[in-house]
Amino acid sequence: MKKQTKQIFRVVLFVGTLASLFFVPWILLRAMLAPLPDTIQEQLDKGIHYGFDGMIVYVDQAGKPPEFHAAGWHDRKNKLPADPHALFKIASISKLYVAVAVAKLVHDKRLSLDKTLADYLPELAGRFENATEITLRMMVQHRSGIPNFTDTPGYWLGPPQSNLENLKLVQDKPADFEPDKKYRYSNTNYLLIGEILDKTLGYSHHQYIKSAILVPLKLNNTYSLLSEVNTDDLMSGYYVGYDADLKYNDFINPAGSMIATAEDVGKFLRAINDGSVFKEGEKEIYSSIYKYEHTGLIPGYQSIAKYHKDIDAVVIQFNNTTNFDGYTWNLAEIFYKRVVKILRRQKKA
Repeated sequence: MKKQTKQIFRVVLFVGTLASLFFVPWILLRAMLAPLPDTIQEQLDKGIHYGFDGMIVYVDQAGKPPEFHAAGWHDRKNKLPADPHALFKIASISKLYVAVAVAKLVHDKRLSLDKTLADYLPELAGRFENATEITLRMMVQHRSGIPNFTDTPGYWLGPPQSNLENLKLVQDKPADFEPDKKYRYSNTNYLLIGEILDKTLGYSHHQYIKSAILVPLKLNNTYSLLSEVNTDDLMSGYYVGYDADLKYNDFINPAGSMIATAEDVGKFLRAINDGSVFKEGEKEIYSSIYKYEHTGLIPGYQSIAKYHKDIDAVVIQFNNTTNFDGYTWNLAEIFYKRVVKILRRQKKA
């Protein structure tokens, strides 16, 4: 971002924080206590009235055709209506794909979960505390104690454009805790895993994910990087109180760079839950290191991807309006839970 744009964004962040202290609880309470609509589409339409510019929901329920829902704007400046088939920045949902790649390579004995950061990236051993004790397993599970580079003050005002620059933000800093003693989410873990994958493979892990996961599952609308997509097909992203479209901001590291349609994310989530993305022996490894659902959040884009066993349904929700004071995220979670309640009620009917 340019200097003037950064200043404007900084003011918006401050003013938004103050405003949220007064208005958030009432907004959330109203959203939770409102009568539950009969349909998912009605719920999305109501969500727009709470300040979201656009929303998408995809449902894959066993025994039923997939459902596609959208409300609000794909691009509010050009008055383009939300498209349920639009591409979306899925942010940290990307970590599921990286974790699957790790499980596959461990199964093929190209990686070991018990080797350390120092073993895999000796050039960085002196830059991260406990590098000789932090294993690949700990990094996958966010139990390494390595500080999170996106927690750097002002990070989102102008994110670095290379993995090396991102790593420099946390190199030589004290560990958050001793290895494997706690859980704390850190995007740095997955940035380092991406570097380990690239070094092990001898080529980009993005290409491996494509050949080992996306192509077999026929996920033709999933991409690793913004540079691979037509931005007209990408849903716009907005920050509360800031007019610019954030879809052109490029977030390139393995912690959350991927872009996909809700349908493709749904198919992938179904595949990791039913095991169809795995070869024999791989799912057991995956189950030992990571989870089967995820959320994502970067400026302008928040996403929820979960499988609900009781109704045998994958439900994906995208919202293209954020702030980092919490209320847009809390609202998104409220609306997601209400969508699932509607599905449960419909199943009982």
